[in-house]
Amino acid sequence: MTENDVRWKQRFQNFEKAYLSLKEAMEMEELNELERNGLVQRFEFTLDLSWKIMKDFLEEKGFAFKPSPKDTLRLAQQSGYISCAQELIDGLEIRNELSHDYSGAKFERSEKQLREETFVALETLYLFFLNEGKNG
Repeated sequence: MTENDVRWKQRFQNFEKAYLSLKEAMEMEELNELERNGLVQRFEFTLDLSWKIMKDFLEEKGFAFKPSPKDTLRLAQQSGYISCAQELIDGLEIRNELSHDYSGAKFERSEKQLREETFVALETLYLFFLNEGKNG
């Protein structure tokens, strides 16, 4: 099997672009409504890719499981690959809330957690896959 055949490595390219785009948005302060909407969209893309790349990674390692976001993240942590499953699962809850936030009020309530917990967990996951790509 060549590197191009490994699904998680293919998906990592998209995850990396999404993560770096989110990181750029996270570095901005005092967001206007349009910028906030863009940050939320980048957050959603990156979070969705985060569990999907982990699903592909675990499948490549031989795990058989129900590929739901929460189950995937829990299995990754139980298997010792990550230690930030709960922060990512909490991020999924934030994503679900923000997808129906048309006033921006939910974002304001969730912004601190998104910046200090979920984004940090996404960064940890990014570094994990970056390292795995170099070593594998």
